[in-house]
Amino acid sequence: MKLDPEARYAQSHEWARKDGAEIVCGVTDHAQDELSDVVYVELPEVGDAFDKGDAFGVVESVKAASDVYLPMGGEVTGVNEALEDTPELVNQDPYGAGWLVRFTPSDPDEFNALMSVDEYEAFVAAEEG
Repeated sequence: MKLDPEARYAQSHEWARKDGAEIVCGVTDHAQDELSDVVYVELPEVGDAFDKGDAFGVVESVKAASDVYLPMGGEVTGVNEALEDTPELVNQDPYGAGWLVRFTPSDPDEFNALMSVDEYEAFVAAEEG
């Protein structure tokens, strides 16, 4: 399982990384691996606002369709339009080209409440038994 040391992690398997005043968000390597081959990604509109934990989109794979949740509250400032034509980027580069949304956080302190790399690794290990 690959992890981004700059990111923080949610129990719902999304990552969040600071980029100036914005947060970039996507699904973790663990999540994309569990989903298998991603075939479609549904993303919100720029300007949509969500509370922490709200579903903001859907990632569909050959195995299942899964909601994705915003790990922090905020307003969407950008969506990864490349995923319309190449949703497999979520599998190939979940922390880079496969990012999902950018947003301005409504409460920047929520970032610190997310799990660190070590905490997320322990969470996944416990979840898998």
